[in-house]
Amino acid sequence: MKQLQNLILLVVAVLFLISCTEQHAHQEGETAAEGTSFTCPMHPQIVQDTPGSCPICGMDLVAVPKPPVQKEPATSYTCPMHPQIVEEKPGSCPICGMDLVPVQKQTAGGAEENSIMLSDNQIKLGNITTRAVQTGQVGSNTVLTGRLVVDQTQADLISSRAAGRIERLYVKETGQPIRRGQPLYDLYSENLLTLEQEYLLAIDQVKAFPGEKQFASILDAAERKLLLTGLTKAQINRLRRTRRFDTRITFVAPASGTITEIAASEGMYVAEGSPLYRVSRFSALWVEAELYAQEARQLKVGSAVEVKVPGVEAPIKTRISFVNPEYRQNSQVVVARAQIPNPQGNLIAGTQATITLPAAQSQQLTLPLEAVIRDAKGAHVWVKTGENTFNPRKVTLGEESAQHVAIASGLTAKDTVVVTGAYLLNSEFVLKKGADPMAGHSH
Repeated sequence: MKQLQNLILLVVAVLFLISCTEQHAHQEGETAAEGTSFTCPMHPQIVQDTPGSCPICGMDLVAVPKPPVQKEPATSYTCPMHPQIVEEKPGSCPICGMDLVPVQKQTAGGAEENSIMLSDNQIKLGNITTRAVQTGQVGSNTVLTGRLVVDQTQADLISSRAAGRIERLYVKETGQPIRRGQPLYDLYSENLLTLEQEYLLAIDQVKAFPGEKQFASILDAAERKLLLTGLTKAQINRLRRTRRFDTRITFVAPASGTITEIAASEGMYVAEGSPLYRVSRFSALWVEAELYAQEARQLKVGSAVEVKVPGVEAPIKTRISFVNPEYRQNSQVVVARAQIPNPQGNLIAGTQATITLPAAQSQQLTLPLEAVIRDAKGAHVWVKTGENTFNPRKVTLGEESAQHVAIASGLTAKDTVVVTGAYLLNSEFVLKKGADPMAGHSH
């Protein structure tokens, strides 16, 4: 009986010890979860949150208290002039002695890793200004070199109406203005003498046979021949009145203008149709430019262009009137032409000119050129994401003009972008964080 009692007491003691052991293990687990970790004395790199054995040597892991987690202050202090100086407490800059100013620390993780926050004072010192992305037109104009030339529709060629000898030239210098009806040259021509004789004979026949229509027709034909050879009505009437042959017929200018070429000289024998003078009018001029094939595709008849001429302040607006459908001989260029007015005669043929072809324009997101930072990785801008907080964003650029650039992708119309001080902001980020703002951006 006594042995049975001892056995029962032993079982109860064993159960009590097991209960205490489980409770102790549970408490140890809670303690481990709260502030204890387990490590191997021989291999301290092995750290676990629960008891166990070292996977290297098999020794039991021993409990060690976890280091208390200290909250980093949300504010740090930096020097506005030397942003590489960052302290946890207020103080003075060890370089310049200025008081450190508080700035909010950047939170880690996600898009905030590349964000930078500045104080109001830093923003003023860096002249950092922002504006919403705008929609506008951006185009790269094409500028061509051209030359003013004589408008060939305003030029006349004066040629000899009959074969003969030039007895006298009344205009012997190019550049001389002439008016319609002004004498130009005297011509001795046996053919003209013969026509004059036929005309006087036809007059005598009409007087002798006034009722005969045949002779009247001959007279009309003879007079018409004289007119076609260049004689004026007054010269024919004088011949009819005086009945005296002119051995030297004076020919007059058929139109007003300026003599630009003289192809004859006194005493020269000329054939019928030989060129004698070239007369041009400069009330309008042509401007011609040579284009390569890819440039010619941008132009069509009627395309608006601007012509700038040295000495003329305002550009002359006109339209393309002709594009040559074939290349200029022995070259790979196409000639385009536009007409420009010259009522006062201030423009001179032969003057060099520049022709601006406006590019095709469309509505796009645009930014000032100074807002975009370019490097070997591409282009990026700084987008305002919060109060005094900015984040870099990679963008794809489109066409450019003298002041603006189109944004093909990377921004929306709702974004607010840094437009002045972007490079200073970029430098501030590099100095503070020691990294490229676009590091890791591969798209």
